[in-house]
Amino acid sequence: MRKLVIAGVPPADAARAALALTEGDLSLADGESRRIPQPIEPSTARSGGGNVIALPGGGPLARGLARAAQALDIEACQQILAEALTDLGVVQAWEDVMVPVLGAVGERWRDTGRGVEIEHALSGAVQDSLSSWIRGLAPSTEGRAVILACAPGDQHSLPLWAVSAALAEQGVGARILGANLPEDALSNAVRRLGPAAVLVWAQVEDTADARTLMELPTTRPPATILVAGPGWHSLPSAPGVSRVATLDDAVDRIRYALGR
Repeated sequence: MRKLVIAGVPPADAARAALALTEGDLSLADGESRRIPQPIEPSTARSGGGNVIALPGGGPLARGLARAAQALDIEACQQILAEALTDLGVVQAWEDVMVPVLGAVGERWRDTGRGVEIEHALSGAVQDSLSSWIRGLAPSTEGRAVILACAPGDQHSLPLWAVSAALAEQGVGARILGANLPEDALSNAVRRLGPAAVLVWAQVEDTADARTLMELPTTRPPATILVAGPGWHSLPSAPGVSRVATLDDAVDRIRYALGR
C-alpha cells in the first residue's frame, strides 16, 4: 500500500489493491519483480478531497517526496532524499527537491491551518538525511573553523544543514550551532574558535538584527561574516558583512575565506 500511495494512488484505492493481493503476488523468485497493481490513471483516481500537496512543475523526486510526506511515511521520505542527494548532489537536491516540497507544505499549512504534522515530519526527514550525508562524507574540520548559526530568535535551521552538507561535498567541515542561538553564545563561539567564516541565517526580519553582527568580536585574522535568508533582505550595508543569495554562493564564499 505504501508503494502505491507514493506512486500516486489514492490511499483508499491503494488499500483495496493491497488487500486483493495473494501470497503468490508478493513472492519473489530470483530476478523476478513484485507484481503489484499499476497506479490508477489520473482520470479515474479520486482527488483526495483537496488534501493533495500542490507542487506545480515539480519533478518525479519532488512529487514522490510530497506524497511520502503527505502519508507521514518518514522511511520513504528518507529513501527519496537519499536518492536525490546521490543522483543530484546537495545543491541541486536542495533547490529542486527539498525546498519546493518544504515550501508547498508550509504554504498549505498557512492557507488552511492544517498539515503542521506533515511539515514537522518532512523537516525531520530532511535534517536526518542531510546529517547522514555529512557523516558519510566525513569532512575535515582541521584548520580555521566555519560557524553556521541562526540569528537570535530564529528557529529555521534546515538551511544551515544544507550549507554544511554542500560544504562537506567539498571536504569542508562546519560547526552548526543551530536554531535560536543567543547573541552572547555566538560571540563566545567566535572568540573561542577564531573562525574563517561565520554565516548567520534569518528567516524573518524580526530576527535579522544588524547589531548581532556588529557586536561580534574582532579576530586576527578577521572572519568573513555572511548573512543569508529572507530576513536580511532590508539589511543596510554593513562593513565587513556580505549577503549571500544562493547555496552555491554561500559555499563559494566560505571556501574563499578558507583559501580553497
